[in-house]
Amino acid sequence: MTIRVLSPGLLTTVQDLGRVGYQKFGVLASGAMDTMALTVANLLAGNEEDAAAIEITLLGPQLMFEQDTVVVIAGGNLSPVVDGVAIPLGRPVYIPAGSRLTFGKAVSGCRTYVAVAGGIQVPDIMGSRSTYLRAGIGGFHGRALQAGDVLEIGVATRSWNVHFKNITKVGVLPWGASHELQPIYRDHAVLRVVRGPEYDFFTEKSKQMFWEKPFRVTPHSDRMGYRLADVPLSLTDPLEMVSAAVALGTIQVPPEGNPIVLLADRQTAGGYPRIAHIIRADVPLIAQVKPGGLVHFTEVSLEEAQELYIQQEYSIQQFKQGIAGKLVRRD
Repeated sequence: MTIRVLSPGLLTTVQDLGRVGYQKFGVLASGAMDTMALTVANLLAGNEEDAAAIEITLLGPQLMFEQDTVVVIAGGNLSPVVDGVAIPLGRPVYIPAGSRLTFGKAVSGCRTYVAVAGGIQVPDIMGSRSTYLRAGIGGFHGRALQAGDVLEIGVATRSWNVHFKNITKVGVLPWGASHELQPIYRDHAVLRVVRGPEYDFFTEKSKQMFWEKPFRVTPHSDRMGYRLADVPLSLTDPLEMVSAAVALGTIQVPPEGNPIVLLADRQTAGGYPRIAHIIRADVPLIAQVKPGGLVHFTEVSLEEAQELYIQQEYSIQQFKQGIAGKLVRRD
């Protein structure tokens, strides 16, 4: 089973949940920018949550499915259409052989995920199929998809026969992900953070502005990090730092004062002051903010951040159990 890329869109790559366990060797995690959307799409497609799927940014590709396929699209609403039929997000969709999936206007968010029953089959590099563009590893030949590429689809581990029996055209199931698992993506996102190790080295005015002023996401943002502008921050005194560990959601402040939020393709260590960290539960929200959008930070305690993450993981596990009850596992 295959998918043929007719046109690639702006930036379309193969991603999973990332390359875990190698940062101590300097190997980046990569993976989906919005891990929640990828997880939801995979589970609804009958896959394990870490299966490889297609990540699409802002301007979608044109994809032709060369065999009958079940897909799920989740994340930002980029107006997906299959052969003239508008496709809702977060629901399993039957796509007949020869059908074309296209995208239109970015209604909300800027990244969407296409999960296919069986997952996208590309080589496993260090425990992951995710694409790291700068190093040219993982995914489809270590690069973004191009016109003419053909993606292999794996064998689905669960049967869809009971839901799509005798269907010969595009079909959409009436059930899918709840609103809890499909957050509303806004162009002015409020993000919860915990204070970073160097927070107290910033001036009182900078700390006040950090909490009170909105920051603008610049067009120079990418999968490595979002560059913020309009609210320059400064230190009380120059700070000589030894490079230290950074994480998904770390907010660094370089000398010019414009913060950088580190995301999926972040480096493993950095030498800039870390004023705060976006909590894990809210990283998907910033990953969906378009260039030119605004972000506002609000403080939570470490204990609150941990509890919110636990709640999110619990919701995913409950959702996974519910999906397992609707699909029969193949022998």
